[in-house]
Amino acid sequence: MPLAQNPLSVEVEVPREDVALITVDGYLDVDTATEFQAHLANQLHHGRRHFLLDLSSVPFMDSSGMNIILRVYQETRKTEGSVHVISPTPAVRRILDLTGVSITVPISESLDEALARVDAGPDLPEEPSV
Repeated sequence: MPLAQNPLSVEVEVPREDVALITVDGYLDVDTATEFQAHLANQLHHGRRHFLLDLSSVPFMDSSGMNIILRVYQETRKTEGSVHVISPTPAVRRILDLTGVSITVPISESLDEALARVDAGPDLPEEPSV
């Protein structure tokens, strides 16, 4: 299968100074993950702490896409930021649920819901007391 068979489109908007809305369209897999990662790294470089990932037009995602989401999640935790997935397709939602990623990275049904979660602050698990 040629690489151009399933091209990836990534649009970046900045609804607030520290928030990046990343809208992804296409297959998020080993062939396209590097492009996705480059967009996220660029936004981290520009000081964005909160990432809203609109996956409503992603029919398929493999472990490459999941790993990038988890990596950006780890990076944002260093700056008290967050990552939120918006409206994943049923196939992508199933992968996120089966792998447990949806336990770590909140899933929202809309941009407004994701922004409200950003405003509410971190949803961190309680630290065990010693």
